[in-house]
Amino acid sequence: MSTLASNGVLASFAELDAATGAIKALRKRGLKDLVVFSPVPHHDIEHALEPSQSPVRIFTLVGGLTGTASGFALATYASMSWPLVTGGKPIISIPAFVIPAFELTILLGALSTVAGLFINARLPRARTRVVYDPAFSVDHFGVLVVPPSDRVAEATKIFQEYGAVEVRQDAGEVRIGTL
Repeated sequence: MSTLASNGVLASFAELDAATGAIKALRKRGLKDLVVFSPVPHHDIEHALEPSQSPVRIFTLVGGLTGTASGFALATYASMSWPLVTGGKPIISIPAFVIPAFELTILLGALSTVAGLFINARLPRARTRVVYDPAFSVDHFGVLVVPPSDRVAEATKIFQEYGAVEVRQDAGEVRIGTL
C-alpha cells in the first residue's frame, strides 16, 4: 500500500556509519517508511533496513505448480481424446507425460516470476520520485523518511543526532510503498 505525503524529511550524510546509525534509530522508534539513496550498494545499509523476504518466490512457486498440473492435464486430455494403443501399453503413461509437464513448469514459472516482479515493483510507475539530490550519486548517502505529521520533529532530531550534513523538511511530494 503506498502513501502520499508532503511532509517527508530528507537527510544527507557524508559517512556510511552515520547513515546506518540513523536508519537503525528511526526503525527502533517505529518509523519504517524509509527510502535510502546511496552512491554504491552497501550491505550495511541492507542490514540496517532489515528488508523482508520478497513475495516474488510465491509467484514462481504457484506458476511452476500450475505448469506441472497443466502439463499432465494436457497430455492426459490428448491421450484420452485420441487414444493410441501400441503394444498393449496403457493409454495414460506417466513417464511419457513428464516431458511436457516439465516444459510447462519452466515456462509458467518463468512467466509468473516476471509478472510477480512487475506487480511487486509497481512497474511501470506513473509518477517518479520528486525528492533527490545529485550528491547522492557522488559521495553522500540520503535517508528519506515520511513520518506522521506529529513526529516530523522527532525524525529531524534523530538525523541531527547522527550527524546529518543537511536536513530538509517538507522534502516534496513523496510516494512510498512496501516493495
